[in-house]
Order: sequence, then C-alpha cells, then structure tokens
Amino acid sequence: MQVLGGQHEIRTGLYTDAQRKRRDSSPWTLVQGILAPLQFIVFLISLGLVLRTLLTGDGAAIANASVVLKTLLLYTIMVTGSLWEKDVFGKYLFAPAFFWEDVVSFGVIALHTAYLLSLLNGWMSETGLMWLALVAYAAYVTNAAQFVLKLRAARLQSAGAAS
Repeated sequence: MQVLGGQHEIRTGLYTDAQRKRRDSSPWTLVQGILAPLQFIVFLISLGLVLRTLLTGDGAAIANASVVLKTLLLYTIMVTGSLWEKDVFGKYLFAPAFFWEDVVSFGVIALHTAYLLSLLNGWMSETGLMWLALVAYAAYVTNAAQFVLKLRAARLQSAGAAS
C-alpha cells in the first residue's frame, strides 16, 4: 500500500491504479515510446560503425559522430524520462518502482559523458574512444534490458489482473 495525497492506494504490480491513469495520460509516455526505439536504432547503427572503426581503422569521424548523436538522444530520453517519472510517481528520479533502473542510468550517462569529454578534449586515442564507446554501449544495453524486463512484467501483471 502507498500513501499519496493523504489517500491509500493499493499497488498491483508496478503501478497503482492512479499511477497507471497518470502514466496513460502523460504526454511523456508517448515521447518515451518514440525516443526509446529511436535511440536503440541509432545505437545499432553506431555500434556497427564503432566496430568497423576498431576492425579496419576506417571511419572514425562517422563513428564518433554516431556516438555523439547516441549520447544526445540518451540525454534527451533521461530528461524526458524524469519528467515522465514526475508525472506518474510524483518525483523526478529514483521512484521506488524504477530506482535501480535510474541508478544504472546514471552509470550509463557517466560513461557517455566521459566519452564526450574525452573526444572534445583529446584525452584518448581513436582506438581508446571506440573502446570507451563499447563500454558505454554495454552499460546502455544492460539498462535497456532492465527497462524492457520491468515494463514486460508490468504488462503481464496488468493482463493477469484484467482476466
């Protein structure tokens, strides 16, 4: 049971009934639904470009540009995701339902930011940058899997409650 606004709400699965209604009415739900797959497509393309650069030594400029684009999308989805979390759960970050996903997200952001700073300041070789991008991407895949598994579980719980 959760207390919101002086009222007790019963949580069935990931969301209370009130949170589910707020989720469904939030404009940020649609934004997240568009940005998440877009970011994943950019990630896949960028991953290919980064691997090509590591394997052949060619295409570093386009690989770097793709990682920058992926990072900008990551920042955008983090900001809009925190607005979504505020709409649904009443706090911008670390709502209990998504606490660990948010924690790992900060690690992902730290790695992507380290990449940008290294690129902009010349702190690493091209090969070093590509390896850092791969580490950042591994963290991103872990975080994306967290969200997919959490949302899939919520969908299954909702389907179970409806039947």
